[in-house]
Amino acid sequence: MTLPIQVGPSTITMNRDDRFVVCQPDGRIERLAEEGFFARDTRFVSGYEVFLNGQRPALLNASPVKFYSSRFEYTNPELLDRDGVVPRHSLGLRIDRTVSGGVHEDYDIVNYGRRPVRLTIEIEIESDFADIFDVKAGRLVRRGEINARWFRSTRELRTTYVHREFVRELVIRADRSDSTPQFANGRFVFIAEVAPKGVWHTCLRWLPLTSSKRRPSTLPCNALAGPLPDEGQPQLRRVRLETPNHTVRRAWDQAQLDMASLQLEDPTFAKGVFIPAAGVPWFVTLFGRDSLVVSMQGISGYPEFAAGALRRLSELQATEDDPQRDMEPGKIPHEIRHGELAQLRILPFQPYYGTHDATSLFLIVISYLYQWLGDVAVLERYLPNAEAALRWIDTSGDRDGDGFQEYKTRSSHGYYNQGWKDAGDAIPHADGSLAPLPLALCELQGYVYDAKLRMADIYEILGRTRKGARLRAEARELYDRFNDAFWWEAEGTYYLGLDGDKKPIETVASNAGHCLANGIVPPDRAARVVQRLTAPDMWSGWGIRTLSSDHVAYNPFSYQTGSVWPHDNAMIAGGFRRYGHDAEAAQVALAMFEATERFQANRLPELFAGLSRDPGSFPVQYLGASVPQAWAAGSIFRFVAILCGIHATSDLNGSRLYVDPALPEWLPELTIRNLRAGNGAAGLRFHDSEVEILSNTTGFEVVHGPAPRPTR
Repeated sequence: MTLPIQVGPSTITMNRDDRFVVCQPDGRIERLAEEGFFARDTRFVSGYEVFLNGQRPALLNASPVKFYSSRFEYTNPELLDRDGVVPRHSLGLRIDRTVSGGVHEDYDIVNYGRRPVRLTIEIEIESDFADIFDVKAGRLVRRGEINARWFRSTRELRTTYVHREFVRELVIRADRSDSTPQFANGRFVFIAEVAPKGVWHTCLRWLPLTSSKRRPSTLPCNALAGPLPDEGQPQLRRVRLETPNHTVRRAWDQAQLDMASLQLEDPTFAKGVFIPAAGVPWFVTLFGRDSLVVSMQGISGYPEFAAGALRRLSELQATEDDPQRDMEPGKIPHEIRHGELAQLRILPFQPYYGTHDATSLFLIVISYLYQWLGDVAVLERYLPNAEAALRWIDTSGDRDGDGFQEYKTRSSHGYYNQGWKDAGDAIPHADGSLAPLPLALCELQGYVYDAKLRMADIYEILGRTRKGARLRAEARELYDRFNDAFWWEAEGTYYLGLDGDKKPIETVASNAGHCLANGIVPPDRAARVVQRLTAPDMWSGWGIRTLSSDHVAYNPFSYQTGSVWPHDNAMIAGGFRRYGHDAEAAQVALAMFEATERFQANRLPELFAGLSRDPGSFPVQYLGASVPQAWAAGSIFRFVAILCGIHATSDLNGSRLYVDPALPEWLPELTIRNLRAGNGAAGLRFHDSEVEILSNTTGFEVVHGPAPRPTR
């Protein structure tokens, strides 16, 4: 049974592309709350409220309809007009709101009373043009000037914000109105005479003007639940999953909806190139690490994400040095922002490069995309970027030249931690003290090991065997040195990392599971790492915690020191299967699917609390988690691929699709249709350990068995 476990505040969120609306359940937007209409990291609408004859309408129900639309149903309290009392509950007010390039609102009032009524409909809309970072921090600072002007002839209000070269404008336009709009006292005002059983209507369009100065389009009237019109933006193809396990199917279906809602296209870059936004509402932009992780998770269904991430990130790959942005030649960015603080360089986010792992992941995703497409042009196109990334790994990535990867910010606004656990307190020593910089985390070494092996393969495919042999030798050396320096014999796992004094960080954390996924763990140690990660202090019952519950810094409600992250668990489960620990991989997958069953809409949030599971318990939200969030949704795809043993390989001898299922009792059979590879798709039916090929237009040979791994 699905339990409605709430994640986040009781608000309604809609989004499309890089625009989103967060409002109260009754449609209001609170000025001092983390709410509003945002476009490209600026809040264009900071306050919103509707009045009927001076009073707030009474909300009956409201709900999102699609990820980009919501409906609000109201009735009236007792009102007065010039003819006397308007009885309560005699009027119906419906507001349909959709978001696309701008916001479109339909207002419909129906008079269910027995006499005509005269209504004064007032719509109050405020604009503060606050930067998204200021809104999130609750520190609103108006740095520029705001001016508003009403244009009666065009029925629109134009509000402009100017701070030096940063200029933004919001146009609010009334269309198809059954009475003439006015503007007074900061409100749109309509005087409506509504006969018994009569209907009054108007539309409002909120049109944000960003750097392009062009007025965006909105969806038309009555577009609440219909398909989005084709605006030249490619639509994600659906990968169908059929299984008698309803929990898995519902989670899969919701994950696909979430990925569609997170599809992000930057029209200032190129039409038809899109990536997954990291998460709604605060991360609706390009993040290097997030887009690359999602590219790996969803490669078999959505190769467009990998292609888009590589194209966009390659264009943003650093070519110069800028300490304030943690920027070094060859490095892949962490995130890019477009608001006032970024554009005026008050914050270093155009873009900011404070991530270590994204550069290694960039190389891995080049390999992934080639393996799944079988197109050598992918390798040829990105070879210069890949070689620049390798140079960064061998120079700036290894800050002290000891052969291990470390990070240390050089920016006054930089992130202290620059692995995927980027909270300031995420990397503690055994006594709970903050590990000093620079930090060499264990998983960073695994990413580089995997990246160099894959690049060795790429060089050999391109006929550059000498370079391939050199990289393979470097990977072997890293493998040996890592296992000498990072292995923690007493705990049967790897140290979390080495601190700035090269002292081991004796902290049991989930990071070691990523080393399994990247293959840097010797086979004779893998079982001990698996056992340690599934021990009671790490296993919550809902997943593997980020930090041992025995650690002094453990807090189940923290961001990364005791919480459970779905993408982290998916990465670890992949490592379990890689080393033959199928039962433990299925254990992690089952916990995650059972969590989806209890969360609203069968949707995994970005993270949730690390509280222990007991009879009658449920997963508890982390306050502030993004929902939907890209790599949480992508984790569902990854868990299915892990259980089915799906991998693709391409080389000079052709392309193959490997399937090696190990379905557990709770998932005895499963069918995947439109599994994409090469130039086509495949349909596969899995039953226990058996596979039936239903269709195959990929051009890949389907092989029943485990996929070969890069060799040292």
